Amino acid sequence: MSSTSATDGLGQHATLRVVLISAAAALGGFLFGFDTAVINGAVDAIRGNFALNAGEIGFAVSCALLGSALGAWYAGMLANRFGRVRTMQVAAVLLVAAALGSGMATAVWDLIVWRLVGGIGVGVASVIAPTYIAEVAPARIRGRLGSMQQLAIVLGIFAALLSDAWLADASGGAAGVLWMGMPAWRWMFLAATVPALIYGLLVLAVPESPRHLVAKGRSAEARVVLQKVLNMHSAAALDKKLGDIEASLRSEHKPRLRDLCSKATGLLPVVWIGILLSVFQQFVGINVIFYYSATLWHSVGFSEADSFTITVVTSIVNVLVTLVAIALVDRIGRKPLLVIGSAGMAITLAAMAWCFSQATGTGAELSLPGATGMVALVAANAYVVFFGVSWGPVVWVLLGEMFPNRIRATALAVAASAQWLANFAITSSFPALAEIGLSFAYGLYAGFALLSLLFVLYAVRETKGVELEDMQA
Repeated sequence: MSSTSATDGLGQHATLRVVLISAAAALGGFLFGFDTAVINGAVDAIRGNFALNAGEIGFAVSCALLGSALGAWYAGMLANRFGRVRTMQVAAVLLVAAALGSGMATAVWDLIVWRLVGGIGVGVASVIAPTYIAEVAPARIRGRLGSMQQLAIVLGIFAALLSDAWLADASGGAAGVLWMGMPAWRWMFLAATVPALIYGLLVLAVPESPRHLVAKGRSAEARVVLQKVLNMHSAAALDKKLGDIEASLRSEHKPRLRDLCSKATGLLPVVWIGILLSVFQQFVGINVIFYYSATLWHSVGFSEADSFTITVVTSIVNVLVTLVAIALVDRIGRKPLLVIGSAGMAITLAAMAWCFSQATGTGAELSLPGATGMVALVAANAYVVFFGVSWGPVVWVLLGEMFPNRIRATALAVAASAQWLANFAITSSFPALAEIGLSFAYGLYAGFALLSLLFVLYAVRETKGVELEDMQA
């Protein structure tokens, strides 16, 4: 056993167990990415099928995010009452139902209803996975394990875009007919049933969070989980760990929203920071790339097939840089990565805004002259690199670990709800902003990236290596 492992009582077998358990929980992030990105390849086909205008298609794409805000809001209460594992199981059921319902939708209102149901499942999963991972992970590898949530999200995005591209290619386009006489865009939604079922089966095998068990007065069960999951067989180490958890929860009572408030600032400062981290993660416009990119590149002169290819390549870049972030987050810390990401995004978004200011034509006739299209493409992928190595994974790591134990699930639910509402605002407004001008839209996102840099420099506290029991409000 290494000296580091000896310090916290963990061995290789314990680390492997924690990684596997965290990976199962993080599969909720995979569904988060898959369910939110799968509509990318279906946007134009849905718009044509149901004859929707810009506002209507914007709502059809983004309505799932309202459901996600609702799911995230109630996830903390569900997790505190029924446990982290049971709440993950509820999310899996909702996601299976939504995938089937969206694929079989007969009208746009029908599609919207099922997208809302799926959004609720995604919102629940988005809160529970980082909460659970933070509560089972040892401090020395918590950042890397917390980053698995974002890795799962970007892998889900990649899988969704790859399946979209494959289905569209097999049918000659998203509106083309595939098996059972149904168009490819319907199969894009139906494909989500497979990972949702796998997620539901895997979470049946993971143990409950020891911190939740202690909070419910089930310390004996928590001791068993710590023994099996973390390989803590020393009675002294177990007593110390349980004592630390009990001490942090000593003032525990039924969590309420009022627990997040202070007389001076309305909400506790740490809750405000969590909310603003969530909002800035979305206001830099990242999901415009993943929800509308196929349509965007098609609109500026790339063929439908090339647009799908570009979108898949962008998602691969996102996966690779997330792996880089996982390698760095526990080495150089959370705050430095956020600073690097904000600065890089501000520059690359400004470059995209300039590129689109050079565009000629309007609507379907819009095109980028000369090498400007390639510059925009490079800038877009560089932007994804800066986001993927920083704000993508690091925000989820911070949200999972920055709140004190007694308010963690509730505070994370509030922050995640704010994130989904911000996501909805950006996603639903993009079609209208694009009609005003893509240069305006990307310039706006560049401005938010610059503001996020100032926010990190002056408000965000480093949490690298800090035990959850030592987090302060």
